[in-house]
Amino acid sequence: MKTLKVWVVDDDESIRWVLEKALRGDGLNVQSFPGAAELFDALADDAPNVLITDIRMPGVNGLELMERVRAKYPALPVIITTAHSDLDSAVAAYKGGAFEYLPKPFDVDVVAALVQRAAARKPAEADTATPAGSAALLIGEAPAMQEVFRAIGRLSHSQITVLITGETGAGKELVARALHAHSPRAGKEFIAVNTAAIPKDLMESEFFGHERGAFTGAQMQRKGRFEQADGGTLFLDEIGEMPTDLQTRLLRVLSDGEFYRVGGTAPIKVDVRVITATNRDLEKEVAEGRFREDLYHRLNVIRVRIPPLRERVQDIPGLAKHFLSRAATELQTEPKRLGKDVVEKLSGSVWPGNVRQLENVCRWLTVMAPGRDIHLADLPPELSASAGRSKPTGKPVIADAAPAAAAGEWLTLLRAWADQKLKAGKDDLLGEASPAFEKVMIEAALAACDGERIKAAQRLGWGRNTLTRKIKELGLED
Repeated sequence: MKTLKVWVVDDDESIRWVLEKALRGDGLNVQSFPGAAELFDALADDAPNVLITDIRMPGVNGLELMERVRAKYPALPVIITTAHSDLDSAVAAYKGGAFEYLPKPFDVDVVAALVQRAAARKPAEADTATPAGSAALLIGEAPAMQEVFRAIGRLSHSQITVLITGETGAGKELVARALHAHSPRAGKEFIAVNTAAIPKDLMESEFFGHERGAFTGAQMQRKGRFEQADGGTLFLDEIGEMPTDLQTRLLRVLSDGEFYRVGGTAPIKVDVRVITATNRDLEKEVAEGRFREDLYHRLNVIRVRIPPLRERVQDIPGLAKHFLSRAATELQTEPKRLGKDVVEKLSGSVWPGNVRQLENVCRWLTVMAPGRDIHLADLPPELSASAGRSKPTGKPVIADAAPAAAAGEWLTLLRAWADQKLKAGKDDLLGEASPAFEKVMIEAALAACDGERIKAAQRLGWGRNTLTRKIKELGLED
């Protein structure tokens, strides 16, 4: 069997040495170059089976290098590496035809297998995607966010249906907008709909439109969201809130692209890419009969999970700096500056409201902090009074503001309760405990906010509609 030739281009000598050692250890023929000039000289006489190149180098960068190499060798698979990954770079790499995009540090043990896969790949058709417009801002250097960037980059050629999952405030709509902005539909409409915010009796008209006289108050014909998004992208947020009868109609539209306006008799054909998002466990919703299984499989073609902020704490300083700068621009004032102790405090908080909560805190600080430099005493009461963590673990935290002793006490009691139920042979412990836990948290938040649901929802890290739904489900109505 012929030995694969792998060429490595990187201005970092240590990276070249590591890759050479790892790949030669797997029986590959490796040659490395410190820059594009040396590579182009070598390409005049020979070509590798696979090319690995860094993206940021003096002179010709990795993206330009890839473009020039692929102009001469269009079937040559190129693997892009980078120590400074961002969304634009990931998308540009995949749109330029990169086989893979690897943020540093990467596991050298898997590089050889990746090279073998790249060499075995059949030549792909040329990219016909339209240039992307300006994408929604996504910031992140945490590994979890790099996976999101890579997913967006891989999907930049595609018009496939995507399901985005993540907690409230994690940035699901930003990802949906980025998927649209970097897709072949970028020049068309992006229509966002929060399913939970639409009254049930208006949902059908909202999505599919209505004819004049279709119902009381329908004084003129109205196009629905699907028609408005024709040729573009329709983003359905909080899809888990959609009533069952509307789920049936949505399934039909996804199947054949046709629907009827309310009161209409003529079918309407549309070409729409649907992206959905949810903070619910849809598998559980399906199992409990609240969400159609066939619709779930239709939506869950590609899933992109957005990590909560507690899983990407290294991104908090950069996000905070950006939000402070943006708030200062909006308010026409100087951007505030965070002290080192404040950055540590923010990085050690749990952020149940995720990125949205951090943005709100930065807006609050821009307005309320007296000086340009922000100190611990300037933080909002809910942050300054809370007990922070010295080293965030990346794992979900149930309580952060309670004193350690109290937290330990109730967790001990909870463990004793679970042990007792399990010994008694009880099943569905979470089904019993979760509603009780939510009920206590909702009652406490409402009491702390004098019954104001908007504030209570914010304190809980939910949207107002989610809180309203939970209150109804748990029988907490006044």
